[in-house]
Amino acid sequence: MMTVKEVSKLTGVSVRTLHYYDEIGLLTPAVTTEAGYRLYDDTKLERLQQILLFKELEFSLKDIKKMIDSPGFDRRKALSEQIELLTLKKEHFENLISHAQQIRSKGEYGMDFKVFDKVKIETYKAEAKRRWGDTEAYREYETKSADYSEEKQQVLARGMMDIFVEFGQKAEKSPADPEVQKIVKKLQDFITANYYTCTKQILSGLGQMYAAGGEMTDNIDTAGGKGTAEFAARAIAEYCK
Repeated sequence: MMTVKEVSKLTGVSVRTLHYYDEIGLLTPAVTTEAGYRLYDDTKLERLQQILLFKELEFSLKDIKKMIDSPGFDRRKALSEQIELLTLKKEHFENLISHAQQIRSKGEYGMDFKVFDKVKIETYKAEAKRRWGDTEAYREYETKSADYSEEKQQVLARGMMDIFVEFGQKAEKSPADPEVQKIVKKLQDFITANYYTCTKQILSGLGQMYAAGGEMTDNIDTAGGKGTAEFAARAIAEYCK
């Protein structure tokens, strides 16, 4: 665990900014002590990396939160898109540098403004926002959770983890076992009742995300025991066939 000051020193993000990220729900600490100290673990630092990459690409904090919290967010696919966008920005800046150098060497300003065109970059960014943040499921989630208090959110989070505890208790069985499949159905119904309509397509994507590593996998394995996320993912895959 790292204190907020240690995270600030490691990342270059100011303590004030980290406090603000916590206030808006963009990056909450893993633990807040009784004395009020914010502590961050590796999974929180991983989320911070995602945030900083999106910021580097000039996404707003509102859009970043919407994308990262999107029900269908896939961090691996998002990273691939971030790399593509960073590559486009690199090419854009290289063209600008080359253009400026030509102006300096010739001693005159040309009328070529193509190098300033960022349409390709903006189009790619818009598609990323549409894919991760502007989904029907996310809009439904925003509507349902608009009036959720922090206490209500914590209750729901515990309820979700309780279901993964049940997965962990059945981990010795086959993912296709009827008892395990009932837990998958219970999970689907819980998500639909409290967050958004969880179709089999969405549930399938969530299953893959649960076992993909990172904060979600760690939380599930902490609740249900090591390997629970992978077992739940296989059970969900069976259910969604």
